[in-house]
Amino acid sequence: MNPEMICGPADGPALLDAAGLASDPKRTERFARPAYEILAELVRGGAALGWVEPPSPDEVAALLDDIVSAARAGDAALRAAHLDNRLVGLGYWRRYTRQTHRPHADLEKLAVDATVHGRGVGRALTAALIEDARTAGIEVLTLDVRGDNAAALRLYRSLGFTEYGRLPDFVAVGEKRYDKVFCMLDLRR
Repeated sequence: MNPEMICGPADGPALLDAAGLASDPKRTERFARPAYEILAELVRGGAALGWVEPPSPDEVAALLDDIVSAARAGDAALRAAHLDNRLVGLGYWRRYTRQTHRPHADLEKLAVDATVHGRGVGRALTAALIEDARTAGIEVLTLDVRGDNAAALRLYRSLGFTEYGRLPDFVAVGEKRYDKVFCMLDLRR
């Protein structure tokens, strides 16, 4: 196994970090396409990932380049989950840019291929990202989640996140409206 790979549970995913992705430009190129496929399929299925319509392959590639660059600067962490040498999930956090908020970061995206839901991939990714945040000296890790995403809310709560606010009917998807739920994990404790 490569040194940048970290195993989850014995039957869980292998997790690659941003340094591992950036160490080989061909790996980064190979990562962008399956990442796009996961994100696009989830959005087509109604997942709450910030897009109403699936992103384009170029949009996903640019996003990943941006996150890898921010990770190199110590301002982000990216994790990619693989099962049987196939990308099955990804997630990242990014440090807040406002100077007074720099000790904190936001978990912006967590996406797991629907074919492996329930196999611990989301938990492994989130746990690794939390550990990356601790290692980076992040004091508070925040996230927001659409109010109807009960599985994500259960996962985040089980990992220690607490709800600190809610905007009713804030997320607009066509005519539908959903609450935007804000959660935090205080890593100073």
